[in-house]
Amino acid sequence: MRREDIFYEALRTRDYRFDGKFFVGVKTTGIYCRPICPAKPKKENVEFFQSYLEAEIAGYRPCKRCHPESAPHSPLWMGKSAVVQRALRYINSMEEFHFNEDEFALLFGISARHLRRLFMEELGKTPKQLVLENQLSLARKLVSQTGLSMSEVAFASGFSSIRRFNDAFKNRFEQSPSALRNSKEKNQNLVKISLSYRPPFDYEGLFRSYQNHQTGKLERFEDNKMYRIVEYQGKLGEICIENNADKYCLNLTIDFPDTSAIQFIVKKVRNLFDLDSDPILIANSFERFPLLKKLIKKHPGIRLPSGWDSFEVAMGTILGQLVSIQRGRALVEDLIEIAGRDVDGRKMFPTPEDIIRADLSSLKTTNKRKETIKNFCRTISEGHLSLDAHQNMDDFRKVALSIKGIGPWSVEYMALRALRDPDAFPASDLIINRVCLLYPEIDTARLSPWRGYLASLFWRTYAEKDIK
Repeated sequence: MRREDIFYEALRTRDYRFDGKFFVGVKTTGIYCRPICPAKPKKENVEFFQSYLEAEIAGYRPCKRCHPESAPHSPLWMGKSAVVQRALRYINSMEEFHFNEDEFALLFGISARHLRRLFMEELGKTPKQLVLENQLSLARKLVSQTGLSMSEVAFASGFSSIRRFNDAFKNRFEQSPSALRNSKEKNQNLVKISLSYRPPFDYEGLFRSYQNHQTGKLERFEDNKMYRIVEYQGKLGEICIENNADKYCLNLTIDFPDTSAIQFIVKKVRNLFDLDSDPILIANSFERFPLLKKLIKKHPGIRLPSGWDSFEVAMGTILGQLVSIQRGRALVEDLIEIAGRDVDGRKMFPTPEDIIRADLSSLKTTNKRKETIKNFCRTISEGHLSLDAHQNMDDFRKVALSIKGIGPWSVEYMALRALRDPDAFPASDLIINRVCLLYPEIDTARLSPWRGYLASLFWRTYAEKDIK
């Protein structure tokens, strides 16, 4: 069957597994859609694109019904060069919309002019244009799904001017924000939005992982819902995350006093639940080994476990060395009580500087581990080590390994859970090592660049006693 036939069948059946993996341009209307759009154009009237950028370069404008900008990002259209790939991943995971082209280009060691040229050659748009589109994508979601006022939507989407927001919105979507608004009752600080993903989705596996590694009293888990206390610019709020399996999305409820935190929270949740993952692509890579094929069928939609904040995960990793999960979790809670910051009467997770200044004598772990924690924090505070997920992973590993008390397991575990490296593989992990010894026929090197998902699958299936 030809690719076009497969894509049209996915469009006809509204197959959510293809959401974000291709887009449909409708020649008779000049719009482009997601494959899950309710519209059913005739086959002779459509053409297919690998990314929304390709569709827009071809002259199509986004559909007002299915909101193609809300589709999960596909790993198949990340540009050709390594620089563009890293830069695009950075843009798509930005927690704030503050953007300076010169400063952004320096992150990748090139000039802003050269980076713009690379983006135009490979994607047809500049980094600044893509950031603006992400702002407008969030704005349209807030307009259509919440009762926020237009000024609140504008500022939450990173616009400093209502007029500029209105002009940019009309220019992109060919309608004013108010024309898109459904009547929504405003509920004080409560904002409810949906975040789509590509099925299958192992929500249960991630939920259990986060429950097992709960970050003190900042998180709680009830009725299959995850709650998290959120701090942003000195203000506190709470979010609730719940799976909506019928509609292939997470329902996110945000209770926060400042709408400027919405983008920050949305990106955190998308990363936390690995919503842009392509489970079919990963499953196809695993199926070359009979055992993995069996395991992935039993636990489809495996996702990469991480945490709310990379520094929190790093501290949990060090404190969790050679102790049980329960003991490691208790030590993290104690660290928050000892060194945490007081914000509106609540203890929040400490910064590296907080831990450097803190008296850790009452922390019930070894003196060597306390010193490791201090040295790790100093290395971060002095700028020698970064927990930025978009950095060169080899650089991170080299610096982290140079810190006394940080070994290969800790570094690889941090690379996987803190920096969300999809190819990180803590081979010396007790469970992973045990599985690899039991099944030597699994050549883990052949599963690159998805070995982080392999580790996640091993942890998931071992917990369920599918492998012993």
